[in-house]
Amino acid sequence: MHAPYGMELTEDCKTCPMRKDAFFCHLQSSALQAFSKVKFTTTYPGDAVLFVEGQESRGVYLLCKGRVKLTMNSSDGKTLIVGICEPGEVLGLNAAVSGGTYELTAETLQPCQVNFVRREDFVRLTREHAEISAAVMRQLSKDYRHACQEIRYLGLSRSASEKVAQFLLETSSNAQQTNQGKRFHLGLTHEEISQIVGISRETVTRTMTDFKTKMLIATKGSTVVIRNELGLKACTAAA
Repeated sequence: MHAPYGMELTEDCKTCPMRKDAFFCHLQSSALQAFSKVKFTTTYPGDAVLFVEGQESRGVYLLCKGRVKLTMNSSDGKTLIVGICEPGEVLGLNAAVSGGTYELTAETLQPCQVNFVRREDFVRLTREHAEISAAVMRQLSKDYRHACQEIRYLGLSRSASEKVAQFLLETSSNAQQTNQGKRFHLGLTHEEISQIVGISRETVTRTMTDFKTKMLIATKGSTVVIRNELGLKACTAAA
């Protein structure tokens, strides 16, 4: 089905060509059918807000297409990007499970297709289907590991080189291996990277330029190639 924002809308999870080994995507037929009955499929443009930090939980959002950034704001207006969500990930899970408020703000980085499930329906699904409960535990475990990663960026990394090198290495975990090195689409501005790793935009730009000068990485537009992975890892160890 055609949808706004130049996107082909996929509503049937069973025949979805984008199915991944992630959360609802890998469910067996009975659980997937139960999920399909309670989901609402919607498309959003870029820069759309799905939910806001401090808002009462309405439910969970399964990202099918596009990318979403998760941010946290301080009382003085500073913004920290705490995650970039890719297709297959569930947003708002912690708040839905606890019944509390959303801890973060979710904003689309590009046109997205999202499946929304109301909190009461989601809680019922976890009670009736053990594999959905298991998927919830896996996602919460992943969120915990990511929180530890953020602490490492902000509290344990001692230099800008270490922070940026670690960020690039972790972002390239699913990169394509080429003759030139590991190639991946970054799709973040230097300002957004600075909000993730906790340094200034100018420092990010200076560090990326230094990495390019040392032939550790190459960039073209939003594409990054890690040309010397061992050299980049050495930056995290020696910093």
